[in-house]
Amino acid sequence: MKTASQRLAAAGQRTRACVFACVLLAYGAQANAAGTAVGTVIENTASVSFDLGGTRTTIVTNTTTLTVAERVDVVVTLASPQLLVAAGDANRALLFTVTNTGNGSETFSLGSDNAIGGDDFDPIAAVPAIYFDSDASGDLTAADVAYTPGVNDPVLAADESVDVFLVNDIPAAVANGDIGRSRLTASSLTGTGTPGTVVVGAGDAGTDAVIGTTGGEASAEGEYVVSDIAVNVVKTQLVQDPFGGSEPVPGATITYTVTLEVVGSGTATASVFRDPIPTYTTFLPGSITLNGASLTDAADADAGELDTATAATIVVRLGDLTLADGTQTVEFQATID
Repeated sequence: MKTASQRLAAAGQRTRACVFACVLLAYGAQANAAGTAVGTVIENTASVSFDLGGTRTTIVTNTTTLTVAERVDVVVTLASPQLLVAAGDANRALLFTVTNTGNGSETFSLGSDNAIGGDDFDPIAAVPAIYFDSDASGDLTAADVAYTPGVNDPVLAADESVDVFLVNDIPAAVANGDIGRSRLTASSLTGTGTPGTVVVGAGDAGTDAVIGTTGGEASAEGEYVVSDIAVNVVKTQLVQDPFGGSEPVPGATITYTVTLEVVGSGTATASVFRDPIPTYTTFLPGSITLNGASLTDAADADAGELDTATAATIVVRLGDLTLADGTQTVEFQATID
């Protein structure tokens, strides 16, 4: 039979083991969460209470501490749709977003690559090829600042993003329908490599840095599609509430207007317009129009219908469109539930 002191020593050992295990679990959970800032100190102190000779006694363990290391991670996402281009076009810009998904401040180098297998042509990198969307316009403008490696590498706090243009010229010897791809890569200057690799003392405030699941490097690709036409599409909405105003309250009617216009010398063959009915709204029967003419909701001889095979969707078959057809206008209405 153990003495009281032996039981107390055993309890203390179990407590210390539990504290250590709990700290490890806490560290493991936090190491995958960008929200916990690098350099954060995690402390833990346990206690054991017991009766000793009729007196309630509490023994406090030593305090364990650890400092959260810096996790190095980055994500690059394409913010542009497929970009329609013509042979010989210059300075055609694809928009990307670079996001620091680590938990500390990181500096990233940026690079581009147009020699990507599986496409029809290699875009020609402009000089310079990378710009920051300095005016947040989403379009390449004179206000945007060119990226110079080693001079203005983006420095991003945890969860911070920067929008970047990748700018290319289109070769002259391309054909309609050809696709060219261009890749933007962001690499952490703290380090890249196998996830879990520790870069001693390279994190914020001299902490260790740990390469995260992305390897400290990420990339995304955008596509150019050669076309002798472009289709300009603009969508607007008008709200009419039940009280004669324009507030988006339940029962209000939203009129959606979409205009489509073909630009260029070619033909947009078998063009079809589709627009899902928004969530939290209900389609207003009989409200579909094409260029001011009413269309039925059923799939019949006219060009429009409400397709309910999956999610309710407005479908209007526009046919072959050229520049000569002018602007096509589709309207429909929905009420806010």
